[in-house]
Amino acid sequence: MYKREFDQLLQNGTLPQSLMIYGDNEYEMQACARLYIDKTDTAQGVLKLYHDEYDFQTAKNHLSQSSLFGDRNLLLIRTDRKIPKKELQTLVELADKNDANRFLYLYTGQDFKSLTSAFSKKARADHLRLFPPRPHEAAAILAHEAQRLGVTIERYALEYLLSLLHYNLAMAVNELEKLALLPPPVTAETIERHVFSLAPPAMDEILRELLSKRPLEALLKQVAQLDEEEGVVLRAVQYRMQQLFLFKLHIQLHGAPDSVAVLGYRLPNDILKERASTAVRIPLPLFEKIFDILADGELALKSAGASNQKETLLLSTLIKIKSLFR
Repeated sequence: MYKREFDQLLQNGTLPQSLMIYGDNEYEMQACARLYIDKTDTAQGVLKLYHDEYDFQTAKNHLSQSSLFGDRNLLLIRTDRKIPKKELQTLVELADKNDANRFLYLYTGQDFKSLTSAFSKKARADHLRLFPPRPHEAAAILAHEAQRLGVTIERYALEYLLSLLHYNLAMAVNELEKLALLPPPVTAETIERHVFSLAPPAMDEILRELLSKRPLEALLKQVAQLDEEEGVVLRAVQYRMQQLFLFKLHIQLHGAPDSVAVLGYRLPNDILKERASTAVRIPLPLFEKIFDILADGELALKSAGASNQKETLLLSTLIKIKSLFR
């Protein structure tokens, strides 16, 4: 099932006895796990087995015994390694046999297809797949977290924080908690000084090459040398193209680039000139085509799951964009 179906089960109070949560969204995984535990009222009887702590007999025993608190048991397993399917089926069956037992499996690996079948609805089990949020969704969630933490921060600064951390919401929230200790308001300059960027310098070179009229071979070579996940590269391109589009509109309206107005923070002059000149030479109809290609590429990557086609899909997306600048 997907997130909207999980939300409906939460509202109806009909959560499965066993639930597997997986996908490329660490923040939502943690949030959904908390919601599951709260809704099932199992916080007092939880046994947490993380990564190498997992032991089948220990897990089995926890779901086979009465709760020490006289209420409910929850087995919470979190690992990036596959658990044998037979062991998963046994744990699911134990949770199904006793209404006081719950099993929550957080799988952070990539090879999930062979595991989900163990969570059969016949055994009152299910699996929840999560996806990385879109940039505007991530910014909205982070804005909510900032409000919860009492952090005064502008929208542009939130987006800048996310871009530095490759839109990893879990990491962004952790950094936001640290930034909350600093004097308000939190600005892009504050983030620049206190948050380490995950974006490698090579990413900028790839983006320059992508939008140039130089031969395709140089771009392919740079992508091959970049040790980054395909989704990270695609989101970096999306974020840069959104920036360039905003620069384009601002220059058309005001006649000159202004990084503070567009991004909420001041870029070094050489970088500002480069972004402005790139934005100016891209016609508005071309931006629309690029955004369509990126949207199709994002959908294709998500649909590919853990397959080995992701690299091919990413290259295909970049080649389509590159072909627009010939």
